[in-house]
Amino acid sequence: MATADDRPREDPLAEQRKRLRFRSWHRGTKEIDHLLGTFADAWLDRLDGPQLDRYEALLVNSDPDLYAWILALESVPPAFDNDILVLLRSPQHSPVTN
Repeated sequence: MATADDRPREDPLAEQRKRLRFRSWHRGTKEIDHLLGTFADAWLDRLDGPQLDRYEALLVNSDPDLYAWILALESVPPAFDNDILVLLRSPQHSPVTN
């Protein structure tokens, strides 16, 4: 009988991307779900390990803070003012709204 230990392990970055995609789409507020979820779908597969770590660290913050930082309504603490936030703010990421 096969056990969990017998199954091949998924690539750690693939596991992290899967976890981050879920967390991006299931935040709790519709606006942030949409902003982060569309970002995750567009970018997670292109981010390297350190970038994924920076994105994961950003997700620890509250939805109101993330919303304000992404839309440049408030200044971003230096620890989170990085390439990931630049991507989140970039025109090529801006989700289309109808």
